[in-house]
Parts: sequence; C-alpha cells; structure tokens
Amino acid sequence: MADRVYPAAKPNPPPAMANGNGVPPKPQMYQRPIYRPQGAAKSRRGRSCRCSFCCTFCWALLVIILLALVAAAAGGAIYLLYRPQRPSFSVSSVRLTAFNLSSSATAPVLTDTIKLTVTAKNPNKKLVYFYDDFSFSAATAANGVPLGDATVPGFAHQAGNTTVFTATISAAAVTVDPSGAGSDLKKSGAFSVSVDADTRAGVKVGSLKTKKMAIQVRCDGIKVTPPSPPPPAPKKVKGKNGTALAPAPAPAMDTAEPTTTVSTVAHPCTVRVRVKIGRWTF
Repeated sequence: MADRVYPAAKPNPPPAMANGNGVPPKPQMYQRPIYRPQGAAKSRRGRSCRCSFCCTFCWALLVIILLALVAAAAGGAIYLLYRPQRPSFSVSSVRLTAFNLSSSATAPVLTDTIKLTVTAKNPNKKLVYFYDDFSFSAATAANGVPLGDATVPGFAHQAGNTTVFTATISAAAVTVDPSGAGSDLKKSGAFSVSVDADTRAGVKVGSLKTKKMAIQVRCDGIKVTPPSPPPPAPKKVKGKNGTALAPAPAPAMDTAEPTTTVSTVAHPCTVRVRVKIGRWTF
C-alpha cells in the first residue's frame, strides 16, 4: 500500500529586507493629526479681557459714588453746623466829582471821577472771609459806556463784622463811542450807572482755609449827577476915560471844587461766584 504524502506546513514569509546597518525597519503606522480648534481659545481670551475691563469700570464707578456720598455727607454736616451765608455788599453813597465830555461828533473824549462808599457785611457767626484786591469798574447802564476803573486792597472780613471802604473810579481822556455817549452821558441831570467789583474770596473756619474762588459784586441802578459848572468870572469895568477898573469882588464862596450832588440812598449789590472752565468764565 502506498504511503500518502501530506503537504508541508505553510512556509514562513521571507524576512524583510534589512537596512544598511542590518537592523530590520520598524513597521510604519499612520497617525491622524490631532485637531486643535483655534477660534475657541481666542474667543475665551476676548471674553476674559472684556470681563476684566467691565470689572475695573464697575469698581471705579463704585469708588466715585462712595467719594461723592462722603463729600455730600461732609457738606451737609458743615452746613448744619455753621449755616454759611454769602457776604452782602451795598453802595451807601456815590458822588460824581468831576465830569468833562468833549463835543467831538466822531471821537468824544471823557474825563470823570466817581467816589463810592461801599459797605460790606459778614452775616456768619463762625466763618471768616478773606478777599484779594478788588478791581472796580463803572459803565453807563444803558449802552455800557466805560466810566473808568479802580483798585481797592483786599482785607479779612471777620465773622459778624461790617466793613466800610471807599473806591475812586476815574477815567482820564478816554475816547468813547459817540452814539452811546450822546444818549447816556448828560452834562446836566442824573444818569444811571452800573458798578462791578471782581475779586477772589476764600473762607476760614478755625484753622482750616478753603481755596479761593472768583466772585463778582454787581451794583445796578446807581444814579449820579454831574457837578454844576463853576460860576463865571466877573467882568472888567471900564472907566470914563477908557481905563480898566478893578472888578467888583465876588461873593465869598468855596471855589476849590464844583458843587456836587451826593446820593446817600443805599443800593444793594448782588454777589455771584464765577467759575472758569478753560477759556470760558461763567
């Protein structure tokens, strides 16, 4: 009986070809690249910046509100404790001692002198006002024709005190507007003027002093009357033969200064605080 021949086992595959060093290469595997979305990270950073800005703004706003509340509370406490009031000013007397307006129709020239007596009152019991120098100016009430200016030294206005001081406002050979001067300035009869006084004032409470602020004192409705002209000089008398005789003596009178009219009616003034922002003053 013949023997059966079975097929041999599955032959082994041929070995991979070795590289130059005799080391067989490692099997190559495909690696899929990892997906990293960039838009989400940028969006998170943007949201983080916006949140940081919002938080900073909210904290700054909260601090400002708290400071405003503290300042309002302090101001209310000071008001209840001291009851501050504005100082008052009034013109107690005014006199136009000199007045001369040329008759030029195109460029009239004005020379005048106005003497004022000003009364300042401090109604506060614990507050002291201290003023810088006052800058006075006067003008006609209708058309604002300038009548001169003056400077008065400043002073400390004690609590509950009344201070009286004088100011001499003058103009020397000032050319004025012919249309305004013709209607406002009268050589006979009274005309209305307005007086302004600008200064800086601060407040002192005990040993505490505040910063000075600009204030303006305005006095309206003041009437002044030009002084009467001096009497004419006596005429010379001629004798029979043509010789000049001595003039008759004039009646005894004071001719050093023309007769002036003094207004003693008290004219109250308004006081307002002036705030300067940049080039504008309110």
